[in-house]
Amino acid sequence: MDAPTRVLHWLLALSFLGAYVTADGERWRLVHVMLGYTMAGLLVARLLWGVWGPRPARLSMLWRKLQGLPAWLKAAASGRTDWRQGQNLLLAATVALLLALIAPLTLSGLGVYQEWVGGDWLETVHAWLGDGLLVLVLAHVVAVLALSVLRQRNLVAPMLTGRTAGAGPDLVKRPFAGVAALLLAVVLAFWAWQWQAAPTPLTGDARAAQSQHDDDD
Repeated sequence: MDAPTRVLHWLLALSFLGAYVTADGERWRLVHVMLGYTMAGLLVARLLWGVWGPRPARLSMLWRKLQGLPAWLKAAASGRTDWRQGQNLLLAATVALLLALIAPLTLSGLGVYQEWVGGDWLETVHAWLGDGLLVLVLAHVVAVLALSVLRQRNLVAPMLTGRTAGAGPDLVKRPFAGVAALLLAVVLAFWAWQWQAAPTPLTGDARAAQSQHDDDD
């Protein structure tokens, strides 16, 4: 597994987890919004890498796996179940659904933040999408852990190290470490910029003065 794919994977996971935890209340609203923008940018980067990245990281490979689903279902209905292919299809389907759900989730969040429409319906949709993505994330984690046990092979390690145990061909000739470092640097720079640009929280006295000023107006 190439380095940019792994960096994008973990940055997306951490950004979603952080955004979900900070979704309620005004105290962490700016952090929530910042992580939402981060997810949107990471999705664009992943789609671009899925077009121009190395062959194992391309979205065409994911689509090719999913194209085997109708044939697998037909074979399973006739009693000829290929469980290993079914496991690969399950992982591919969860990845595809995760990527597909990020776009409407971040777009609806932007709509809520920018107050594109009146009423609370868009905020409700955004919350539903967030809960749906959390369910998919948990299903993906459970599937990876369960398959690791069934196959007696650590399926998490390749997403950390980029390598799988055992002999075999080197599917990724270059790790593209420079691209991964650039992606990480851009995200960290964006977070630092957002932190610097965030308004300074008011102290108790400042809040009281501001409230008095508003009342006088």
